[in-house]
Amino acid sequence: MRKLLLGTAALTLLTSAAWSDTFQATNWMAPAHILNEFPYQQFSKDVAKATDGALQFEVYSSGALVPAPTTMQAISDGVAQLGIVYPPYTPSELPLSNTVNDLAFVAKDDLAAAFAWTELGLTNPKIKAEWSKNGGVFVGGYSTPFYNFICMKEIVSPNDVAGKKVRVAGTAQTEWIQSLKGVPVSVPIADVYSGLERGSIDCTMSDATNLDKGNKFWEVAKTVNTLPMGVVVGATYVFNKDFWTGRTPEQRRILLDEVALGLARSQVAYHVGVEAALKGSAERGLKVSEPTQEMKDTLSAFQASVAKALPAKAVATRGIEDPTDVLNEFVTLEEKWRKLVADVDRTNPDAVAAILTTNLYDKIDPNTFGTD
Repeated sequence: MRKLLLGTAALTLLTSAAWSDTFQATNWMAPAHILNEFPYQQFSKDVAKATDGALQFEVYSSGALVPAPTTMQAISDGVAQLGIVYPPYTPSELPLSNTVNDLAFVAKDDLAAAFAWTELGLTNPKIKAEWSKNGGVFVGGYSTPFYNFICMKEIVSPNDVAGKKVRVAGTAQTEWIQSLKGVPVSVPIADVYSGLERGSIDCTMSDATNLDKGNKFWEVAKTVNTLPMGVVVGATYVFNKDFWTGRTPEQRRILLDEVALGLARSQVAYHVGVEAALKGSAERGLKVSEPTQEMKDTLSAFQASVAKALPAKAVATRGIEDPTDVLNEFVTLEEKWRKLVADVDRTNPDAVAAILTTNLYDKIDPNTFGTD
């Protein structure tokens, strides 16, 4: 009788789990990080409210469910139904997306880059197919603010980088530091604080919000140089394919609308956060400096070389077909979005979301998107 009761209880639990409307979302960043607080913590509340509780996400933060490098696999396997994916953590699985990320090093506007990358992921057949092949549906992406030098000793000119151990995030950044005779170091961002503190790295290339938000580099770093060294892009929202196709068109419409708002909130928070972080850093005694003209010119020349060499390099090193058409489309889309957001109040998430929704998400058909 005891075995029968236990078996019945187990069956009840399994049945309840199968019919549960609570799904798992994984985010390797801390809850207070911009890419968690707005597109995950707030998003989960908004989706639950918009669906009257029919769709609820339990958010696992700080890698509590799975770490960053295995997030894509976890989404594919259904361990998580939603996750944030940074392509460089899975370079062999997402070679084309990583190539676009390399091109983001030459981006001119971080907000436009975020929405250009998002539109590319939603509409370009090759990018869509790459995510689908890996068991995911890309529904929206982010761009960091421009990367700066955050260091223990001041960097203002090219010669200042020589011999410095600099944490980088991506191929283009690696080659940039090498061109300055620096030593690129690839470590998870969670290890940068201790690396600066212990002296295992001298600098990190990072957007300024990491000075005060989450990572709090301003507690150990001594200097910041505002040279705008491109951005990096990633996938804020990647849904498990079975989860996505299992939703009704009405539910998918709600998710698309909430994604648009989540992306807008994140990018606005980034914009506001940069200004606050630089101001706060100066108040804490960090030296915030501008680059020399020589440094600006050196960067411009390097960025031009990146754009020119990238297609052939991607074919040779990533084993993909010529990506020129995809890269050209990204450049065209960034220019399109630069015009669309030129006059928007970048401190107003509703205004930014309205532009993103009208010019992109309203055009995505919830009946067919992501269902093939």
